[in-house]
Amino acid sequence: MIRHIVLIRFRDDLPEAAIDAIFADLHAIRAVLPGVIAITAGRSESPEQIERGYLHGFVPDFTDWDALAAYQAHPDHRRVSEALIANAVGGLDGILVFDLAVKD
Repeated sequence: MIRHIVLIRFRDDLPEAAIDAIFADLHAIRAVLPGVIAITAGRSESPEQIERGYLHGFVPDFTDWDALAAYQAHPDHRRVSEALIANAVGGLDGILVFDLAVKD
């Protein structure tokens, strides 16, 4: 399984409802794309509070690297990506991505 971890520093002027709408669009991808096991998204609730401004994130899990590649190429993902970049602090600079192969 591949865990795709994305952390976002959204602009301060962006309402939570707009963030929720972006995440809803993200969740809809699971219904149209095989190989997506699960998608979890939301605001950090860390008691450590060391997010360094990355207060929101999401984690899609994929069956394998091919499923992740299909997700990245899918037009719905590209649309969500454009919304993330447009609403992140500094555009792409406000987004961190980390892919992790998870062993059984």
